[in-house]
Amino acid sequence: MSNKRRTTTKKQSGFGSFFICAVVLVVLGWSTNRVADLCDKSNELSETEYALQAKIEDAYLEKEELVALEEYMHTKQYIEDVAKDKLGLVYPDEIVIKPSE
Repeated sequence: MSNKRRTTTKKQSGFGSFFICAVVLVVLGWSTNRVADLCDKSNELSETEYALQAKIEDAYLEKEELVALEEYMHTKQYIEDVAKDKLGLVYPDEIVIKPSE
């Protein structure tokens, strides 16, 4: 006869299973909280990105206006307008009519 040993398996205690479940629940809760924080941060960054994009577009439009103004300032028409408005100069053949006050 062979001398066979029977292997007996120990039944795990309830404490070990409870501990494992508790650890899994803590990790799950922490992960859920972290995901919620990251979603909030993502939404905040999206709003910031939108606001910055709007500022970039405004700056681009302002740049275009300034370039157009600079081009206008290099024309003869601009010089004539400034001479008439600021200095009150007119061409010799022009007649100035001022409204009575």
